[in-house]
Amino acid sequence: MSFSNYLETEILDHVFGGNAYTAPTTHYLALFTAAPGETGGGTECTGTSYARTAVTFTVSGNEATNSAAVEFATAGNNWGTITHVGVFDAASSGNLMAYGTLTASKAVESGDVFRVPAGDLDITLD
Repeated sequence: MSFSNYLETEILDHVFGGNAYTAPTTHYLALFTAAPGETGGGTECTGTSYARTAVTFTVSGNEATNSAAVEFATAGNNWGTITHVGVFDAASSGNLMAYGTLTASKAVESGDVFRVPAGDLDITLD
């Protein structure tokens, strides 16, 4: 996953500018049907029962990995084909912090549950 411009600026300002950065207490995973980018955008999923879902991370070395499975509510209608995910600092609106492309796109239809197993969502710094 890549960092958004928002998070890159916050980190640089904190580390090199000496300005405090307060990390969010909860991170939220969002599903996208069209790619977000450095400044956000893309097309976040919409549909009956869709909502961003809380995600927790464990950090080891230069990588943060989801420490528990992330499970979205059962789709109440077709949500479309999910191609990307994003991590936000709020359940709605908020700031996109990181984003990435799924290894394989997934069509979410009525009655489906979208899941990300523990350890399958990685954010790496090189």
